[in-house]
Amino acid sequence: MSLLKLEGVESFYGASQALFGVSLEVKQGEVVALMGRNGMGKTTTIRSIFGLVRVRTGSIRFENRDIAGMRPHRIARLGLGLVPEGRRCFPNLTVSENLMAAARTGEWTFTKVVELFPRLAERRDQYANTLSGGEQQMLAVGRALMTNPRLLVLDEATEGLAPVIRQDIWSAIAKLKAGGQSILVVDKTLSELLRVVDRCFILEKGATVFEGAPEALTPDMQDRYLGV
Repeated sequence: MSLLKLEGVESFYGASQALFGVSLEVKQGEVVALMGRNGMGKTTTIRSIFGLVRVRTGSIRFENRDIAGMRPHRIARLGLGLVPEGRRCFPNLTVSENLMAAARTGEWTFTKVVELFPRLAERRDQYANTLSGGEQQMLAVGRALMTNPRLLVLDEATEGLAPVIRQDIWSAIAKLKAGGQSILVVDKTLSELLRVVDRCFILEKGATVFEGAPEALTPDMQDRYLGV
């Protein structure tokens, strides 16, 4: 069953067009990668999904409901949870306060989040701005999970993190997938990304140029669309 579906999305920043026909789909229980070089429209696509960028044409449907043009807080309440690029934890709240601020009734509770990320239990009374970058990313993922989302969206899931922390994040994503969580993830670490996703979509100059299983992404295609 299709959970999220974008068809021919064209988005604008003021008068400047940023997306030129993005199409992608996340089915229930899938982990889907949104890929592409820097500046190709990945973050703009996510911002369009969450109502943070104006969509002029095309459709964005979540559980078969048109959400294009809907206010961001209403989109979130439908069951989309965002881990934004740059983490954006509440710096002057503690770890536990960050998590509880986002809490909605459901499977994900404070106890379950700190089971996924034990470091957060150790840091529960620390302010977010005293955490390492990796710990802040764990907190950002945990905060999104506390909204009990139907779809979890991670923008630059492991960017700028130390290798050992990246492995912790990928391990958590694998556990979430095993538990049936639907995920849309943006990341540049292909080896880890391709091991955990079910399907890939690649953007080039603001348009979808590839859709397929990870094994269909040949070295030549990786070099063409994802190489430096």
